Amino acid sequence: TNDPNGFFLLFFLFYFLIIYIFPPCRCQLLFTQPAYNSSIFENSAARTYIRSEVKMGIILGPPRSLDIKYSIVSGDSEVIFQAEEFVMGDFCFLRICTNGGSGAILNREVQDNYTLTVKASAQGGLEALTTVYIKVLDTNDLRPLFSPTSYSFVVSESAPLGASIGRVTATDADVGSNGEFYYFFKNRTELFAVHPTSGVITLTGRPRMDKQDRFDLEVLVVDRGMKLYGNNGISSTARLVLTVERVNEFAPVLSTVAVVPSWDDKDPVFVILTVEDKDEGISGDIEWVSIIEGDPYDQFMVDRSPVGNEYRVKTTDLPNWDTFPYGCNLTFQAKDRGIPPKFSKTQVVQLLVTKPDPVLANFEKDVYVVKLSEIAPPGTIVEVVKISPAPLSVNYSFSSLSDPMYFDINPLTGVIMTTRQLTRISQNFMVMEVIDIISQQQAQVQITIEDANDNSPVFNRPSYDIAINESLPVGTVVLIVSAVDDDKAENGYVTHTISGEQSLPFAIDQDTGEVRITNDVDFESSDDIYTFAVRASDWGSPYRRESEVNVTIRVININDNRPLFEKVSCRGMISRDFPVSQTIVTLSAIDMDELGMVQYKILSGNELDYFNLSPESGALSLKQSLAVDNLKNGIFNLKIVATDGELFSDPTFVNVSVVRGRIPNRGFTCKETRVAQLLAEKMLSKASAMARPRLDESYSDLFSINRQAPQFEALPTSILVREDLDAGASVFQVRARDGDTGFNGRVLKCEYVYSHSHCVDGASRGSCVLGDHYCNEGSMAASLAGPQAAQYN
Repeated sequence: TNDPNGFFLLFFLFYFLIIYIFPPCRCQLLFTQPAYNSSIFENSAARTYIRSEVKMGIILGPPRSLDIKYSIVSGDSEVIFQAEEFVMGDFCFLRICTNGGSGAILNREVQDNYTLTVKASAQGGLEALTTVYIKVLDTNDLRPLFSPTSYSFVVSESAPLGASIGRVTATDADVGSNGEFYYFFKNRTELFAVHPTSGVITLTGRPRMDKQDRFDLEVLVVDRGMKLYGNNGISSTARLVLTVERVNEFAPVLSTVAVVPSWDDKDPVFVILTVEDKDEGISGDIEWVSIIEGDPYDQFMVDRSPVGNEYRVKTTDLPNWDTFPYGCNLTFQAKDRGIPPKFSKTQVVQLLVTKPDPVLANFEKDVYVVKLSEIAPPGTIVEVVKISPAPLSVNYSFSSLSDPMYFDINPLTGVIMTTRQLTRISQNFMVMEVIDIISQQQAQVQITIEDANDNSPVFNRPSYDIAINESLPVGTVVLIVSAVDDDKAENGYVTHTISGEQSLPFAIDQDTGEVRITNDVDFESSDDIYTFAVRASDWGSPYRRESEVNVTIRVININDNRPLFEKVSCRGMISRDFPVSQTIVTLSAIDMDELGMVQYKILSGNELDYFNLSPESGALSLKQSLAVDNLKNGIFNLKIVATDGELFSDPTFVNVSVVRGRIPNRGFTCKETRVAQLLAEKMLSKASAMARPRLDESYSDLFSINRQAPQFEALPTSILVREDLDAGASVFQVRARDGDTGFNGRVLKCEYVYSHSHCVDGASRGSCVLGDHYCNEGSMAASLAGPQAAQYN
């Protein structure tokens, strides 16, 4: 007994003898265990057996003749299970399966365990009881469901990346991995993300309300368990509406700086305020900055600068500074446009205002110097004279009226305007005295009237027609064509040119207008009438003015050409018995002029008077027979000339040899001079010159005709003008075009006409807005500060 191994060996032998050697008592049934643990999957099919880690049943002892039956006595009110026995060897197994005849099914979500009491019965009234604990195991038979199925969240436009927007939730009655699920968006989005397990919606991008202020998304859920029946496991969809809003997160920050004003300024500034708001969009806009305390009489106002969030504190009226002997404390506050709006912290500024010294009102200038174009139309703004600082009432007037009355002054605004055209005024410099009748202050206005190129050059004749001798030498002045321009300086300086590109034997002096001969003028070989236009151009700016006149020069034919023989140095022979009056030879001379007939004459060689020369035809013949006399010398050398009655040709010689006996008529041989060819060339040259097109003498200067009216390109329908705009500041631009050329196409003035005018009481038309002479910009002629009308038509 002291040996432990021996003790266990003895115990094992004792147990073996009791159980296997000695048979149990025949009067008792005994289960191997008083209770068994088992499991089965929910929704199991009929006759599905439960599973146990140990075998359930009763051991059969010898002689193994017991017929054991198992039955469920309690714990199965719906008769879901049924007990069966199965004998194998010396063991009767207890087998429990689902009852195929029952309509009930296993549902873990309804009941997840059963405790069955099973009874074993045998013949002879033997019975035994055991307890079977059945655990119903989960299957992925349920899909996750959203609760609720619709979500709506608000997203701030300024929310940081990664911020949580909201959370979607789903439920699944399954357990374990079957009850765990994943969330995801149905469609991909770059701005939002959903956590796969928690369902938290986070911001992954920067939404912009101006681009899209609402997002409609769908969130799906899928569980992690093995899908039953092979479905995809997606069971529920949640609708997610995300609305982008500008959240007014930051309040405005107000900064103030007190300024010592300059009383020389027309509109002094006392405080400069700047406001900053870190919000974006409308939440960052400032609705107003106001004085909430310290100004009970509303003597100050907050004026916003046109650029940025800067504000300036000015006075509404001229304050009574005696009411602020120790200064004043102004409290400011700003409000943004966010929803809900936020207010800045109040800022208190102390104004230590010293009363300005009284300023003597006087004209802004003692002498106003103005340059005015002579073509300025009536109604042109000349100058604006005014007293500064502006008194409560004024009455401007001229101290002495000009004669005639070319100018007028508005008694309330000081706007000096023209009343009529200035082109007829004789003087170029005018001095006017302006006086304020109330304060008796005076100023001088000096007006220099500048010449405008409004006159075109004028010729002293409507046309020129002269006749010249063809024999005039080159360089001769045949005509003076000059024009006069009434304008002054360079606007009246005239240059003369011959217009067109035709080739002429004339040239004109640009300054004097003298027309000179540049090439020989030959009536026989060139045109006998020259018609051209002379253009006179001034030196005006920016456009020249021009005019033209027609000039006709006629060439007179004179006897300036000597006759020329067609043949010279004629030589030949005749017999002594040559017949009298028969033509020996005929001489021919040509005169290039077209004035008369050519006559012929023998100068020498006919002293014996044998020969006769016809003066009209030039035929040489015998006057008497050569056979009656005994000629000692048989050679005659006749010197012959041709004349047109005024000029003689060069003499030519005719050599006649007299021979005895009869000789064949061989004629005379002469030397050709080619005069006929020269005449033909001159006639062809003249015909070509005559065939050239002539200038139409009914010339009209279309360049100087003002045919078209100016047309506006575009006009604004409405214009916003700040009331503190200085006089002379540009208000708007207007453009007009004229289809004419040169000076006629230049638009001189755009006149702004009002249906009513209320710049100040009694202001005449045009006293508020004026246009320049060249129709470019409309500008302020008088300040609109404190106007009595908010709109002008």
